[in-house]
This record gives sequence, C-alpha cells and structure tokens, in this order.
Amino acid sequence: MADWNQSIIDEFRANEGTVQTMGFGRGLVLLHHLGAKSATKRVSPLAAMRPEKGVWLIAASKGGAPEHPAWFHNLIAHPEVEIEDPDEGTVRVTAEVLTGEERDSAWRRFEAFSDGFAAYQRKTSRVIPVVALRRAS
Repeated sequence: MADWNQSIIDEFRANEGTVQTMGFGRGLVLLHHLGAKSATKRVSPLAAMRPEKGVWLIAASKGGAPEHPAWFHNLIAHPEVEIEDPDEGTVRVTAEVLTGEERDSAWRRFEAFSDGFAAYQRKTSRVIPVVALRRAS
C-alpha cells in the first residue's frame, strides 16, 4: 500500500494536483500528519469533498476494513495539520471529527460522489468517520 500511495503522491505533485490513476482527477488532497505515538511525519493521499470555501471533508473508510485507518488516529492525536490542495497549494487546517446529522450529511456526499463509498460501508460494521478539515486562522 505504501508504494501505491507514494505513486499517487508523486503523480499529484508532478501534475499540479491532477491524478489520472483511477480517475481521481483533482479530487484528492495530500494530508500531512504526525504519527499518534511516534510523531513521525507522514503523507496520505485522500479523496476530499469541498462543501464550502476553507473546508475539506475526508472519510476514514479504509476500503471498508474493520478498523479505522492510521491517519485517522493520527488526526485525533494531532489535529493541527497541513494539506496540499490541487488549487490552493499547501494549507494549514484543523481536523474535526463530525458527529450526528453533520456526519451523516457529509457521508451522503461521499456516497453520491462514488458508489465505492457505499460499498465500503456495507463491508464493515463500524460507522465510517468523516473528518472536516477547516482552514486554520
């Protein structure tokens, strides 16, 4: 998986945010985060929705795996992070895990974006978290 992620990161950076692999286009951000325990710097390419200016939504789907992705735990431990956005470059953001109707509404956006997200939810018994990344002031 690390090699696949690195190839997506390389393609994102080489093409100014456009990723043709799997038809991602300009729908990804690169999340810069720190390991929850190790504080090791990491970068993860993630599908992102932009419901409004200064807000990005990301889903901790991990392909429907039974556990949350490592980056999700890292954001809980260290919510002040940066993303690389195809249009805005590097942006400092604060991560907030959405709950209740706000989470459910955001999740519906992901399902409308790609049938894959609905399939991920069917594969797992966990509720897939949605995280809002809000531009830091």
